[in-house]
Amino acid sequence: MSTRDSYKVITTEGVGEIIEKKSRFIGSAFYVATTEEAEKKIAELSKRYWDARHNCYAYVIGEKSEISKCSDNGEPSGTAGKPILEVISAAGLTNTLVMVTRYFGGVLLGTGGLVRAYTQAAQAALSSSEVGEKVLSRLLTVTVDYSKVNNVQYFLAQSQISIKDSRYTDTVSFDICVKESSLEQVKSGLIQKCEGKISIEEGEKGYYIL
Repeated sequence: MSTRDSYKVITTEGVGEIIEKKSRFIGSAFYVATTEEAEKKIAELSKRYWDARHNCYAYVIGEKSEISKCSDNGEPSGTAGKPILEVISAAGLTNTLVMVTRYFGGVLLGTGGLVRAYTQAAQAALSSSEVGEKVLSRLLTVTVDYSKVNNVQYFLAQSQISIKDSRYTDTVSFDICVKESSLEQVKSGLIQKCEGKISIEEGEKGYYIL
């Protein structure tokens, strides 16, 4: 199975709310790295909203979205968890948990009404979240003399590569994160810009928000 170049995740959690025929639906969206983390968050939210009629949820985990789970938590089968899961999938997100809490307002919504309400509440939660892209990248440490600092900074700015950390000692080191697909191009560009007077140390390969 091939490795994905990137995937989308929630970077800032969000909460959204809708009212449907006096029932209150609160959608909460979170980043979760593992199923254990997702289940812990579900338990925590269920405790927080202990007085609600239903706490329905769905989550997707993994770089290839290989793990997913959803729960109707007492609502008619297929009216809550599945619609929430479909909202997450439609947004192209992984490592994401969305829980929709329902406070019953006394009016039955019917199957179609429930699907619509849980869908809208999940969408509201994601709309209030911030989303970022994790890209298959390599950490690099670039070290130069002070005379080449401007060359490096100019090249990185032109290449839209942000500096994660800087260290100024007898030389200057910059930690950067470079897309795996453009790694060799960036390295050769830096070497050329600094006329070979540069040290480039490769670090871990992984998924990073650039």
